[in-house]
Amino acid sequence: MVSVDVAIIGMGPGGENAANRLGSAGLDVLAVEHELVGGSCPFWGCIPTKISIRAASALQEARRVDRLAGRSEVTPDWSPVAARIREEATDSWHDDAAVRRLERQQVRLLRGHGRVSGPGQVEVDGQTIQATRAVVVNTGSRPMVPPVDGLDEADFWTSRDFVTAKELPESCIVLGGGAIGVEIAQVMARFGTQVQVVEMAERLLALQEPEVGVLVEQVLESEGVAVRTGAMATHVETTDTGVAVTLDDGTRLGAERLLVAAGRSADPMDVGLDTVGVPTDASFAPTDERMRVSDGVYAIGDITGKGIYTHVSMYQSDIAVRDILGEPGPVADYRALPRVTFCDPEIGMVGMTEQEARESLNHVRVGTVDIPDTTRGWIRGVDNQGVIKLVEDAERGVLVGATVMAAAGGEVLGALSVAIHGEVPVEQLRSMMFAYPTFYRGIGQALRDLS
Repeated sequence: MVSVDVAIIGMGPGGENAANRLGSAGLDVLAVEHELVGGSCPFWGCIPTKISIRAASALQEARRVDRLAGRSEVTPDWSPVAARIREEATDSWHDDAAVRRLERQQVRLLRGHGRVSGPGQVEVDGQTIQATRAVVVNTGSRPMVPPVDGLDEADFWTSRDFVTAKELPESCIVLGGGAIGVEIAQVMARFGTQVQVVEMAERLLALQEPEVGVLVEQVLESEGVAVRTGAMATHVETTDTGVAVTLDDGTRLGAERLLVAAGRSADPMDVGLDTVGVPTDASFAPTDERMRVSDGVYAIGDITGKGIYTHVSMYQSDIAVRDILGEPGPVADYRALPRVTFCDPEIGMVGMTEQEARESLNHVRVGTVDIPDTTRGWIRGVDNQGVIKLVEDAERGVLVGATVMAAAGGEVLGALSVAIHGEVPVEQLRSMMFAYPTFYRGIGQALRDLS
């Protein structure tokens, strides 16, 4: 039996960060990864999808220039985008670089499928490892496949297939109108694919503010995307020309390709967390404020259920590392958890929605400003849809939630994340100077609307 100080299962961003930090502190660390070091983010998630979004946004900006100048539209070409994704997110290059980082910190890497087999014990493809100090689980998540009749027999794409595609289809049905579905639908549409989005909720981006869902639908439809909300797929079948999807109202949709973007899920049982007390029916690993699942076993990232975002995994990784090393520091605090949907306009959100606030607080005030009513929005002129929405706990006089839908909305969100995390009084925010003419100056207008 191999004995180490710390065994880390899963070398996504948080796991890699933990391995390097613990290794640099002098601990004997074993890193376990069955696929690529770096996880989904550099290969199939954050980086390649944002490359495609950047290309689609540049293409759309060129079209805006053409519209303003009265010229014919530019011709989209996906091939250079696909080539750049392959070049920038090549498996061997990123994996090798990540492995070299581990080696510099004296971290050993074991390729294989790891799972917890008991307190302080990990099994990797039949080999048992004893972790005397800690086990860290960072096994990420997988695309969810909804239980639609015929879907398991169809040749469908997930977001990973989209990222690795050398060519885009002429037409595509996207099942799911959450962040992933909206982003991919817009990219494909801008590159000439005829896209239909099917979302079972009553609006797109159903977990965000209603105003955002309405505006996103308007944006997509203006770019030629057919959006069906409040619709559920009941049957999928392969046809001579691609795929057909039947909806619950009897409507039959056809396209060359089907892309399933119904969210992501984690599997605590697959990694053996039932051996340390996690219920066998759990959909995520419950952790305490220091990321401990049980004595000596930690979980970070998607599997904790706190958000399927790289920044959550990195944040939790730092907390777990401090606890393993016995260092002081703040515990986990998700009040100001930021999330960004990288469509165009970009949508940044932090903290609570209005509905969540009203369900948990006694006195809530809301302030909004439409981006076209801000000076920067007026200057932008073309495709300036958006909104800034603030949610205040009026009893304490602090913001508890905010949404920004605007060009670079995720960047504008930074100021509001600080305000919510630091519980800056609303009255103090109102007294600030906001640079003119910026998108973030709209925060000041929304603050005035609170009163």
